[in-house]
Amino acid sequence: MQLADILSPNAVQAVGKVSSKKRLLQTLAEAAKAAHGVCADAALSHLIERESLGPTGVGGGVALPHARLPALDRVVGVFLRLEQPIDFDAVDRKPVDIVFGLFAPEASGVEHLKALALVSRSLRNPSLCAKLRSNGDPSVLYTLLTEPEASQAA
Repeated sequence: MQLADILSPNAVQAVGKVSSKKRLLQTLAEAAKAAHGVCADAALSHLIERESLGPTGVGGGVALPHARLPALDRVVGVFLRLEQPIDFDAVDRKPVDIVFGLFAPEASGVEHLKALALVSRSLRNPSLCAKLRSNGDPSVLYTLLTEPEASQAA
């Protein structure tokens, strides 16, 4: 599995100011609807439910919110680069500006976990994150994320 398998060019956005974590999750759900046709209300509800179990801010300015949705038939992703970092209750208590949302079918055990591991590995690469932070063009962001080196970053 590669990031290009779960991320499409229209699922990558540079976002201006977001006022709160909840608003960020709404933006993520709306982007998932636009890119993948998921129900934005269901996506938001499932994202909030998942966050209540523990925040998905993994540190280093990165958050990996994820949810399982009954209407999906495959794992899909949405990437947001925030121009202004926001508090996301991350494990290191630092604000988040790189957000990769994953949405998986309810019954997808292994595929969901593989996708989550792939995204996590990729976004632990400081060089990739620096490049993502220095670019605001969604097409450039998509290219950076889907280059073979990004998917294989350890």
